[in-house]
Amino acid sequence: MTIFTQNSSKMKAFSSIFGISALFFTIFFISGCSKSGVNEKDQMIAFAKSNSINYTEDPSGILYEITNPGTGTKPSVTNTITVTYVGKLLNGQQFDAGTITYGLNSLIKGWQIAVPKIGTGGSIKVLIPSSLGYGSQGAGSSIPPNSPLYFEITLNAVR
Repeated sequence: MTIFTQNSSKMKAFSSIFGISALFFTIFFISGCSKSGVNEKDQMIAFAKSNSINYTEDPSGILYEITNPGTGTKPSVTNTITVTYVGKLLNGQQFDAGTITYGLNSLIKGWQIAVPKIGTGGSIKVLIPSSLGYGSQGAGSSIPPNSPLYFEITLNAVR
């Protein structure tokens, strides 16, 4: 019986040490998997600097530069807008471009914040954190999950 008790207590000690080690390894591994230790805001700032964007930070977390304030009506979220735009990932890969007409309230939250900063005829460069873009789901095969986005937007019309 003595041998069984010694082995049992040794086994309990081994299990405890193994469990604690596994916990630390898991925490270390998970924390090491985050975007190479660079957060979204740092990525957005680096993109802005490398592309000569003289940004202002909105309280929402978007970074923007109004390149032309426009002279016409500024939209509200309830308006329908027509815009010409280019959308890129922060690695420079273009994922979309075109001219669209939509209700501003049906577009991503980052656009709902950025577009009202300009009037008709105006243009804006905007960096949008993933939480105000397509979030953890991404969008199709062209926008991966948790991707901050860059847009150049020209506001053509407000209705």
